[in-house]
Amino acid sequence: MKILGIVNQKGGVGKTTTAINLSAYLAAGGRRVLLVDMDAQGNATSGLGQRGIEQGLYQALADPGSAAQYVVEGVQPGLDLLPATPDLAGAGVELIDQADALKDVLAALPGYDLVVIDAPPSLGPLTINVLSAADALIIPLQAEYYALEGLAGLMDTVERVRGTLNPQLRILGVALTMFDGRTNLAQEVEQSARGHFGELVFWSVIPRNVRLSEAPSFAKPIGAFAPLSAGAAAYKRLAEEVMQRVEKI
Repeated sequence: MKILGIVNQKGGVGKTTTAINLSAYLAAGGRRVLLVDMDAQGNATSGLGQRGIEQGLYQALADPGSAAQYVVEGVQPGLDLLPATPDLAGAGVELIDQADALKDVLAALPGYDLVVIDAPPSLGPLTINVLSAADALIIPLQAEYYALEGLAGLMDTVERVRGTLNPQLRILGVALTMFDGRTNLAQEVEQSARGHFGELVFWSVIPRNVRLSEAPSFAKPIGAFAPLSAGAAAYKRLAEEVMQRVEKI
């Protein structure tokens, strides 16, 4: 089982969109996939049609041995979900000294080929748990002005986690999101990202796409909502690229 964290402490960068659609396409490729919603806002949970859930990851973190009972099976073919509920917000305080709580939950859920974790937009205890549990990270990078500046804190945190909690943690790749190729700014951000991160930047670029924005309101991943859209094609390519890299871990 390989564990991938989708991480960026900046909100609004396409993190949850990437978590949902990447998970769905990885599952469509024949893998058994678990999506873990680690964000108390629960957007990955509602984006897959699971609304009004009263128990989920928060309860699993308190009692890892019970985690299986909170998994929602078959939210998409081959894709299960460990949902977030609002009480997960309180776990940030409770997990200050428990960096391995999520790791214990995932150890109690064998049988998946891939686990994808949608981390919260912060560098608090919940995200530290993601970094501690993950084999590799995917960093969505919005093609806008402050995007690269915001990664410095994340990279510092990753290095500290490598030195203490998870020496094997690696960056699987940086995914450019919300890309508008018609603007000079987007092209400049892409050039800067590839110059700074080199081959870590995925060649698959996620465009700004109306269908991607609409899909959550229909509680479907883009492949089920608008399979012929540019957004669907981009995430399908990204999933293929991700699997090529995962197989080398």
